[in-house]
Amino acid sequence: MTEAFEPDELTDALVAREPAAAGRRADVRVVRSPGRVNLIGEHTDYNEGLVLPAAIDLEIRIAYVPTDDRRVELVRLDGGERDGFDFDVARPKTGTWLDYVAGTAWALVEAGLPLTGLRGVIATTLPPNAGLSSSAAIELASAWAMLDEAAPGVDRFRLARICQRAENAYVGVQSGLMDQFAESCGVAGSAVLLDCRSHDWNVIPLPTDVALVVCHTGSRRHLDGSEYNVRRSQCEAAVATLAELDPTIRSLRDVTAEALAAAADRLDPIAFRRAEHVVTENVRVAATIAALAAGDLEAVGRLFAEGHASLRDRFEVSSPELDAMVEIAVEVPGVIAARMTGAGFGGCTVNLVRPDAIDALRAAVEGRYPARTGLTPRVFEVTAADGAGRMSG
Repeated sequence: MTEAFEPDELTDALVAREPAAAGRRADVRVVRSPGRVNLIGEHTDYNEGLVLPAAIDLEIRIAYVPTDDRRVELVRLDGGERDGFDFDVARPKTGTWLDYVAGTAWALVEAGLPLTGLRGVIATTLPPNAGLSSSAAIELASAWAMLDEAAPGVDRFRLARICQRAENAYVGVQSGLMDQFAESCGVAGSAVLLDCRSHDWNVIPLPTDVALVVCHTGSRRHLDGSEYNVRRSQCEAAVATLAELDPTIRSLRDVTAEALAAAADRLDPIAFRRAEHVVTENVRVAATIAALAAGDLEAVGRLFAEGHASLRDRFEVSSPELDAMVEIAVEVPGVIAARMTGAGFGGCTVNLVRPDAIDALRAAVEGRYPARTGLTPRVFEVTAADGAGRMSG
């Protein structure tokens, strides 16, 4: 986190840009929400499967002063854009970043939670469209800012589900719960395992002698809402066919590899590949947790490689840029595991790296990747962080 985003610096930026904050420095509040990286368990969340994400210390922060007028106005520090909305006036989607804030307000009101108006500034160290879930980070940060501080506290898991509803029902992306869950319930130094059917979750400590490194391909993630929704529909089509053979099947979580193989001739080839990814990915999540607990990092590396290949070949959400980044990384001694992370079609890879190999990974990526893709990469060493919340006030 750069110094420009510390609470005092954000307060200065707010006072400089917002007349409502003049003379009210003591009233300024600061909230934060981390991004997230998914270690393994991709496209399993909306199939009631298992996911293993971690909140990370690339994040969004909002500094604001509460107001009494039930209106939200925010200024983006990265571009100077100002936009806002009223809680009590219906607002159509505009296709901009403010949809995530307005959608969160709508979902909070629908949930019966008391809100307060505000004037604020929003800052980020999260690269946009990178597959690190900047959209959920906006939702969680704005939720913490808009919630009336005088109201009883809201359970973190419930808040994650409210923010998911904002993205599903207001923004229109039929995402699962993973992103909001990770960014709301994250625990420093750990990943968090979520069973997306039962909603049980557990903290999974990460090895202390391994660094978490994110490599941004420089290719904007372009798995847009419609394409994401297509993948979800393909999974639902597979379930519908499988349920004709076994009425106990409600989601791909209920499907074994053996049952899927037996039904292969009944399934559309595309639906079969999508289902095969999800079924095998759930197995990989459980195996990764077992390998981490046993300290078997070689097995973790194999599981990451299998997961990336499945996302590339079965779910078809990788890209030449993501594949190149993974190929470069795994050739660096000290890189334990590498795969694409997030919904796909650009964005980032996640890497488990020995600390003394980080510089070598950075040099390999910066030296070899541009020649293969024509793009400029970025390499971030990140830390597993706590979930969203208030920093001051």
